[in-house]
Amino acid sequence: MADMFEAPVWDERYSADGYLFGTRPAGFLTANVDRLTAGATALVVADGEGRNSVFLAERGLHVTAMDISSVGAAKARALAAERGVSVDVRVADVLDWPWEPEAYDLVVAVFIQFLRPEQRDEVFAGLRSTLRPGGRLLLHGYRPEQLAYGTGGPPFVECLYTEELLTTAFAGMEIERLASYDADIEEGTGHVGRSALIDLIAREPERDT
Repeated sequence: MADMFEAPVWDERYSADGYLFGTRPAGFLTANVDRLTAGATALVVADGEGRNSVFLAERGLHVTAMDISSVGAAKARALAAERGVSVDVRVADVLDWPWEPEAYDLVVAVFIQFLRPEQRDEVFAGLRSTLRPGGRLLLHGYRPEQLAYGTGGPPFVECLYTEELLTTAFAGMEIERLASYDADIEEGTGHVGRSALIDLIAREPERDT
């Protein structure tokens, strides 16, 4: 299980011509474009070749993107340059990422299901800690039913999300959307076909003054 989550594996996957997951953003983001505020600061976690971070930058957000793969990061920089936007792309392991407290208005985590449960707990805590009061988390991924579809994602049920898991992990946040659904997606060659998806949009409460 660990091998598929290491940098050389992703460097190899991203070394092929083109973009593994395409250059269009995840449908989850386009469906929630009204939550993207120009001028806001955003962190996009494990963004691979940059499709989601570039989409945010095109809408006027100030975007930092990180990924473990230097090959993916190079493609992300190239995509940003091609689209004429600026994205601060950093190469980093999410487990070593310095979660700056209350640094971002928006945190986006799309298909980051490459962690063991104990690692996931650590990263989820980081996602929340780096949000400013009033900031939003946009989290999108696969449910356990995805294993039967086999159209993307890790083949390990313990890496997949349920509504109960996300409700528990982000207890104390204001849940604006928590939805499980099946849909046909086409994102490059990496995610194609019927998929068991789950969305979480949650807001960090404002502090009492």
